[in-house]
Amino acid sequence: MSLRFIDAEEVARRLSWDVCIPLVRDAMIALSIGRTRQLLRGIIDLDGGDAFGVMPGAIDGGAFGAKLVSVFSGNVTRGGQSHQGVIAIFDPETGAPAAIVDAGEVTAIRTAAATAAATDALARPDASTLAVLGTGEQAERHIAAIRAVRPVARVTLWGRDAARTRALAVRLDAEPADTIDAAVADADIVCTVTAARDPILSLAQIRPGTHVNAVGSSRAGPAEIANDLVAAARMFADHRQGVLAQGAEFLNAKAAGLVDDSHIVGEIGEVFAGTLPGRTGRAQVTLYKSLGSIVQDLACAAWLCAPE
Repeated sequence: MSLRFIDAEEVARRLSWDVCIPLVRDAMIALSIGRTRQLLRGIIDLDGGDAFGVMPGAIDGGAFGAKLVSVFSGNVTRGGQSHQGVIAIFDPETGAPAAIVDAGEVTAIRTAAATAAATDALARPDASTLAVLGTGEQAERHIAAIRAVRPVARVTLWGRDAARTRALAVRLDAEPADTIDAAVADADIVCTVTAARDPILSLAQIRPGTHVNAVGSSRAGPAEIANDLVAAARMFADHRQGVLAQGAEFLNAKAAGLVDDSHIVGEIGEVFAGTLPGRTGRAQVTLYKSLGSIVQDLACAAWLCAPE
């Protein structure tokens, strides 16, 4: 069996929202019902605030492998990807290496796809306004992915660089906002996709009934969401064990004495599977914490390895 190489161009061409959203949804159900195995991501800090991560895992009866990824946030301002790397996937029957897949493109697509699936499950049925905080690669992906699952009537966009925000808003048919308050004032759905070191969104800034996706921080330390919002929200994790150990927003609220481990009501895969209620009230604030999971990467990589 020859080793296959799947580059970013092929990933982008084949891994559409119609394909990826169901893939990650099913992967998260598999995780929540115990049909996957994964270790917590290993992170090595590099100079200048950059990082290198290793994420191994397996899906029962299917793919196993690992993602090796570098995170260089400064690349975004230069027009590049913050996440770059490879997914090594192995043949589940022989154990032989089967493929090397571009991890940057898979990560960019599957992260937004997972958020879109969570949004569809947790946002109010009539939610129609979306606010995206951040102007990196995930901003564009999240707008496109959520538009694929919900009839979004209005999108507002905020970023620290006003010129970049305006240019991106024009390209994405969104409205640029000068402040976070202005961006989220009328939003039913809020996505934070920034590299913020400290919280940028608090409870007082959002309306009752808002659904929030906290996506930008994938490790303990940097946090986008303030403690009061975390404490007030009905909170769901992509992977409970991961968020308990590495979810910065949850860990900050816990350290402040505002929540304990039971505050995470469950995993989004349980909501997808119908074994856990999602939103339980119209005025309820819901919060989905996304760290990203190797099983999402493996599901996408395995699908890409299949014949077209």
